[in-house]
Amino acid sequence: MPVATLWIAALLAGAGFDPSALKDVAGPPNEVIILGTPHLSGWPKDFDAKNLDPLIDRLAAWKPQAIAVETMSGLQCDTLRRSPQRYADTVESYCWDTAPARKATGLDVPAATAEIDKRLADWPEYPTAADRRHLATLFLAAGDRGSALVQWLRLAPAERHAGDGLDAALVAQLEAVHGRRNEEYLIAAPLAARLGLERLEPIDDHSADSAYGTAEEEEVAGAAIMQAWDNVATTRRKATDEALKPGLKTSEGVLASYRAYNAPEQAQTIYDSDFGAALNEPSAQRFGRQYAGYWETRNLRMAANIREVLGATPGQRMLVIVGASHKYYLQAYLNMMHDVRLVDSDTVLH
Repeated sequence: MPVATLWIAALLAGAGFDPSALKDVAGPPNEVIILGTPHLSGWPKDFDAKNLDPLIDRLAAWKPQAIAVETMSGLQCDTLRRSPQRYADTVESYCWDTAPARKATGLDVPAATAEIDKRLADWPEYPTAADRRHLATLFLAAGDRGSALVQWLRLAPAERHAGDGLDAALVAQLEAVHGRRNEEYLIAAPLAARLGLERLEPIDDHSADSAYGTAEEEEVAGAAIMQAWDNVATTRRKATDEALKPGLKTSEGVLASYRAYNAPEQAQTIYDSDFGAALNEPSAQRFGRQYAGYWETRNLRMAANIREVLGATPGQRMLVIVGASHKYYLQAYLNMMHDVRLVDSDTVLH
C-alpha cells in the first residue's frame, strides 16, 4: 500500500479519538472554574470596590488553591522586550517597568524569578513580616505586581512599610495598584490573600502579537474589522452593558453583572458579535481571518499556561479570572484535557 494511502488510513482511524472523553485519573482531579469578567477599568469612575465583597465572598467559599489571572508573566515580558521590532507596542501596553525593583534588588527578571522559586520551595510555615516584604520586592523585580500585592495584603496594616528590600518607590507602586480599578488587584489579589495563598498565576500570552507592515495597512485592517463588528449582535452586547451599569452602585447589581457575563448564551453572542463576524470580513487581505487566527492562538497558549500550573500540583482547585470573551474558548480547550474537570461558574454566582 502506498505510503500516502497508509497515512490517510491512519489519520481516519484516529478521527474518533476524543481526549475529553478520557478522564480517568489516579486521585482527585483538577477542578477549574473560569470566571468571565468585564474589565473593571471600564466601569464608572465612581464605582465603589466594596460592592465586589459579596462576589469575593462567594469565590472564597469555593476555596480555590490557585488563582490565575489575565496578565503576562514577567518572563514573557522579558522575552518580548528582546524583539522590539515586533513587540514594542505589546510591551508598552501590557508589561511593567521593573527598573525600580531591579535597582532595589540588583536582580533582573529571570534572576528574581529564580529567587522566588527558591524561596517558595523553602517557605516557612509562619513567615515573618520581613519575609513577606522581601518576597513582595522579589515579585516586583520579577514583573509580577499582582503577586507582590498578595504579599502586601497578607501583611498587617502596620507592617506595610518600607524595609527588607522595599524602598519608598516600591511601596508607592504597591499602594498605587492596591486601589487600581482592575480585576487582578480588586478581586484576585484580595481573594488570594484571604485564602492564604502566596501568589497569583499569570497566564496571559501575547507572543502571537505582530505589527502591521505599514501604518496604512494597519489603518485599512482596523477599518475592515470595525466594519465587521458593526452588527446586530454587537448592538445587543452594548445594550446589555448599558442596562447593567446602573446596578453597579450596589453589590447585588455587581453580582447580576457577573451572572450576565457568564450566562451560557453569551458564548454565541460574543462569537456572532466579534470573531464570527471577523471570519466573514470580505477584504482581499483577509484581515478578519488574521485577527481570528491571532485570537485562537492566544487562547490556546493561555490554556496551555493554565494546564502547566495544574500539572505541577495535580488534584487542585483553580479559579481563572479572565475577560469574558476568553471564557468560552478556554472552557472548550481545557475540556479537551484529560486531567481537567470544569466546574460551572454558576456554582459561585448563584
